[in-house]
Amino acid sequence: MLVKKRLLILGAGLVVTTLALSGCAGAGAKSQSVTLTLATVNNPQMKDMEQLKGTFEKENPGIKVNFVQMEEGDLRAAVTADVASGAGQYDVVTVGAYEVPQWGAQGWLKDLTSTLKNDKSYDVGDILPPVRDALSVDGKQYAVPFYGESSILMYNKEMFANAGLTISDHPTWQEVAADAKALNTPDHAGICLRGKPGWGDLFAPLTTVVQTFGGAWYDSKWKAQVNSPAFVEGVNFYVDLLKTAGEKDPVSNSFTECLNQLSAGKVAMWYDASVAASILEDPKTSKVAGKMGYVHAPVYKTKESGWLWSWNLAVPKTSKNADAAEKFVKWATSKDYQQLVGKTLGWTRVPPGARTSTYSIPEYKEAAKAFAPITLDVMNSVNPKQPGLKPQPWVGIQYVTIPEFQDVGNQVAQLVADAIAGRTTVKDALDKGQDIAQAAGDKQK
Repeated sequence: MLVKKRLLILGAGLVVTTLALSGCAGAGAKSQSVTLTLATVNNPQMKDMEQLKGTFEKENPGIKVNFVQMEEGDLRAAVTADVASGAGQYDVVTVGAYEVPQWGAQGWLKDLTSTLKNDKSYDVGDILPPVRDALSVDGKQYAVPFYGESSILMYNKEMFANAGLTISDHPTWQEVAADAKALNTPDHAGICLRGKPGWGDLFAPLTTVVQTFGGAWYDSKWKAQVNSPAFVEGVNFYVDLLKTAGEKDPVSNSFTECLNQLSAGKVAMWYDASVAASILEDPKTSKVAGKMGYVHAPVYKTKESGWLWSWNLAVPKTSKNADAAEKFVKWATSKDYQQLVGKTLGWTRVPPGARTSTYSIPEYKEAAKAFAPITLDVMNSVNPKQPGLKPQPWVGIQYVTIPEFQDVGNQVAQLVADAIAGRTTVKDALDKGQDIAQAAGDKQK
């Protein structure tokens, strides 16, 4: 999944994610024939799943799987209406880590805990612990990861060598800022960072910067902290870094734009999603393939600062074919499925960041040796329960798992984007953001 696919909308008082579209339910109770409707985002990994679904159907006679893939905006609109009405048209859905705790707590998703634990061949313990934690509520697991990611610092080793610079595996933001300024030239920027407004655009990386500077969106009692000294310090650092060593027109840039600039050799560094590494290492599309280095997300006051995200499969409570749906969910997130992808489509296309055992597959280790070890290391190191210095009343790193956060994050991101563009100051932007965030925090008390 690319990170740009992180924008969500509110519906029926809760955040609704990339879930299902219309589809047909299974046959009558007396029939052995079942048609599952699976709704998902139209990204490459899900297209691979659809390409390979015939293997599942051969192994499970009588079960057919109908994929419905759409652009996220259309998908979310349809899902909002369906979930609000409880129509129950979907058997398997793709849901983000941001939504799972909310959906699970509301009883919208089936509790998969028992079916996963009772199937020894599935090996639920093999799921990366931080990812599994993010998909659980009160010890109950409501979804399983199809693939996951964290955030890392990606840098052009050739540019660093030419400038006589080196970088550690665990750099600080202060070190990165110094290197970015040294590498900033008329030909290429020192670093690319997202500046496009949006909670899933600008604030995905910026929230992790705020956290490692000691800030947070809320304290343990849901008092907003948006204009607290630590939050202001983190945002000021980010804005200043963009002004002194960042790419041109950062307010227009998010994941895709920075990816394009780095892969074209127009920037020296980029802090963003680990999933980008597999694209940067593809010589068919990247001019910097083989020239890249990857290290942990930069820090200041915390030991780690990477984010955590996963695209997951879940079964809605309203599914009319729950048993068959659970079979497919387990198949598509199993060890056997990863082997099937590698042997059929190529080892670099194996869904990353979901299972520990993936990183022990010899063929995968060789194909993804440039980025697989650092991805696994970072994902096992982050702490979604407390990513900053202080406890928080939600589980999540680059987002707050409350329905209102999308709107809060989007509004505050626009204010910060105005500061990046020079239309206001960081202080004024965050003073206004404090009021916006507090209104949402008051609803949680």
